Formats: sequence, structure tokens, C-alpha cells
Amino acid sequence: MPKTILVVDDEEDIVQLLKYNLEKEGYNVATAANGAAAIQAAGGLGLDLIILDVMMPELDGFEVCRRLRAMPAHAATPIVFLTARVGEFDEIVGLELGADDYIPKPISPRVLLARVKSILRRSAETLRTETLVMPEILTIGDIQINRQNYTVKVQGRETFFPKKEFELLAFLASNRGKVFSRELLLNRIWGENVYVVDRTVDVHISKVREKLGATGEMIETVKGVGYRFRG
Repeated sequence: MPKTILVVDDEEDIVQLLKYNLEKEGYNVATAANGAAAIQAAGGLGLDLIILDVMMPELDGFEVCRRLRAMPAHAATPIVFLTARVGEFDEIVGLELGADDYIPKPISPRVLLARVKSILRRSAETLRTETLVMPEILTIGDIQINRQNYTVKVQGRETFFPKKEFELLAFLASNRGKVFSRELLLNRIWGENVYVVDRTVDVHISKVREKLGATGEMIETVKGVGYRFRG
């Protein structure tokens, strides 16, 4: 089945350029000219990937990403940020919101298509691996992790975890007692083709622990190595 991609940008020429090149590769392409239209379109579509501009009027791409990640249907949908804003801070913010890649303008269609193929391939491989290895619903003490709808309950209360925080928690909890280096976690959760620093893992671990409350102590720091979920 052809993959469906949503392209969101307030510049019509960029939308048409991406739509043309993606359709040439056999993808189904839907488009939106602003953040509100993107959220509305995403609500009625089964999407395999979203290409999202950052600098848009009213709702910028970061806010659109937050809202999409709060929707069960798109908690795990790959998102690629597309922007003229180039800077480490913006890139880290985007990735921490749960984006899968961050591509600066001006756009090279060839580079974009290569990134899209890589992300879709990685997403499919991750899905196959998770289906085989990780339980759909995992309960550990007061924590319940549901991989079917990307939700986490702590002491019976549902707590929102952005995509990367959820995947990090689910991966560590599914492999209790095993120690994982920051490098391995970066490759496993963010992918080998996305550049993020080791500090990104530390920041996400800190946020996960905070949301877990007292049970956050189950995620242990192994000095000089990485992290493990206490078995």
C-alpha cells in the first residue's frame, strides 16, 4: 500500500514542490497551508509521515507537533520539521518534542526524499521489532505502559509522555535489569541518521523520572555507562 504523507507549509511553492516530488516516488500526499488546517487534516487521515514547517502564523510547527503528539492516532507518527530557522537550540527543542528529523531550508528534494525513505524504513523496522519483542501492555508496580495507544498510567492516573519520552521509558522497562549506554539509547530511540548529543538522553531521562514521581527511582544511573530500569 502506498504511504500517505501530510505536507504542511504556508509557502505554496514549497508545498507544490514537495508534493510533486513525493508523488513521483509513489506516495499519497495531502497538504495543509497552516497549523490549524494540519491538525484538522490529521484528525481525519491515516498518516505514515508528517512534514511540518516550523515558522507559520497563528500555530507554529512546535505547537502543532505538541498537539499531534497528544492525539493517540499520531502519538507515534513520524514527524519531520522543515524550517529556515537554523540553530542547535531550535533543533533540540524540535527533537525533544518528538520529531524524527529536522531539515533546513532551502530544500533539496533529493535529500528530503532520502530522509523520508530512511525514516519510513526505520519506522517499519521498529514496529516489527516492537511487535515481536515488547509486550503491548506492560505493568510494573504502579506503572502501566500501553504500546497500543502510547499511554502511560502512574498510580491509575494517565500521564502524558511525548513520543521520545514514551519510547525511552517503554524500552528500558521492557528490558529490566539491563544496562544501556547513552549511545545505544540514542541509536535505538532517535535513530542512527539523526544527530543529537548525549545530553539529550539525560534530559529525557530527567523528564521521565519527574513524571513517574516516586517510581522514577526505578530508572537508575549507572555511572560512566548509562541507564537501566531496576529489575
